[in-house]
Amino acid sequence: MATTSDISKGCFFKQDGELLTVLSYDHITPGKGNAIYSTKCRNVKTGKQSEVRFRSGEKVDIVRVTIVEMQYLYEEGDSLVCMNQETFEQISVPKVAFGDAIKFVKEEMILSIRFDDDEQPLDGVLPKHVELVVTYTENGIKGDSTSKSLKAAEVEGGINVQVPLFVETGDKLRINTETGEYVERVK
Repeated sequence: MATTSDISKGCFFKQDGELLTVLSYDHITPGKGNAIYSTKCRNVKTGKQSEVRFRSGEKVDIVRVTIVEMQYLYEEGDSLVCMNQETFEQISVPKVAFGDAIKFVKEEMILSIRFDDDEQPLDGVLPKHVELVVTYTENGIKGDSTSKSLKAAEVEGGINVQVPLFVETGDKLRINTETGEYVERVK
């Protein structure tokens, strides 16, 4: 069995019969007493976030996972139907497995899906960046290229993003899927 030193961002572990994934963790060393691992976690089934604390050296039931590259085909209720690129097998992955990044998922996108030993989908990871076309934005002020001012823009899928003033309707933008922030304009 693993210990608290094996905890890392993205790992899965069982706590009180629930399967959790680590979103972030801190190693806290108070002035007096033992060190503490404070982890921010998300329940794989419900999507509910919580904080779990461990004493240093405490045993943790870490779950081993398999990562499979899959292509997103279509949406079906509260799930996304994805196809294994090698076997062409189709499975349903719950939307909650993607967290807030679900809004960036587009058809035919290649996703990394993590499975447990029972071949149940645990979560999905999108590519770091997606390219989306601006569907609406106000006109910027001509000649204002020196300031770091931002304006609101709507991109494909109805997603609102803050962009520089020079971005216009019809431009293709690279967006970070983890933060939802503008990265650059794509030619």
